[in-house]
Amino acid sequence: MTDAPLAPLPDILLRPLVENALREDLGRAGDITTNAIIPADAVWAAVLNTRQDGVVCGLDLARLAFDCIDSDIVFTALKKDGDRIAAGDSLARVEGRARSLLSAERVALNFLCRLSGIASETHKLVEAARPHKARICDTRKTTPGLRAVEKYAVKAGGGHNHRFGLDDAVLIKDNHIAVAGGVAPAIQRARAAIGHLVKVEIEVDTLAQLDAVLALLPACPVDAVLLDNMTPDQLRQAVGKIAGRITAEASGRVTVATVPAIAATGVDRIAVGWITHSAPILDIGMDQK
Repeated sequence: MTDAPLAPLPDILLRPLVENALREDLGRAGDITTNAIIPADAVWAAVLNTRQDGVVCGLDLARLAFDCIDSDIVFTALKKDGDRIAAGDSLARVEGRARSLLSAERVALNFLCRLSGIASETHKLVEAARPHKARICDTRKTTPGLRAVEKYAVKAGGGHNHRFGLDDAVLIKDNHIAVAGGVAPAIQRARAAIGHLVKVEIEVDTLAQLDAVLALLPACPVDAVLLDNMTPDQLRQAVGKIAGRITAEASGRVTVATVPAIAATGVDRIAVGWITHSAPILDIGMDQK
């Protein structure tokens, strides 16, 4: 699924997310439904099954949801994050105290469905962009508190990560340009203030703005330009003007239907916000084994 093996996120980063989700779900009195109905000594075995085709992601979060409730639960992954899956496939098997399994079920599935949905939609875009060189990238339009795992899901789907926050790269947007008084002063101030290892990208809405950026090369360089809401014809012209000197990234109006034409313009990256803020979940459930 990915260009390189997908490195799992460490449990030390994932566990707090899972613990917070479980605290939210258990509330002040725990699972009063399960505790009222299921005997304390009942044991059960179940499987996590997908009801849709897609790409699986979030198995470690699901595992931790069960483990945080009851460390005696046995969680056996039958797939790995990034695997293509088909409707009816079993993703994992869980065995242990029935009360524990039922109390952890929703949080485990919430993470698994959400991240598998992101991975699946990313995969569709990646496949639609072939055979062109453009890479599908995410943005900072993520669910508050879940950025690390949602960006991990993008990688599981074959995509690539843009910056993780405001502190790891400079991205000069339209409002920065407006307040700074233009493209040139915005770039010049950024370059004067940041370290030599920090990359700079600037967003442009028109070919005229792009010309202003390119006119500053090489004395005051940028590393990438974000070509926002341009038509395929404008993107093709922009790529010609850039001529490989800096990274060309397209954004805006990107769907599975439009991405082939965008990729065909020769851009290097295509940034997509909706894959993290609006991707539909992948339907996954827990069924009796």
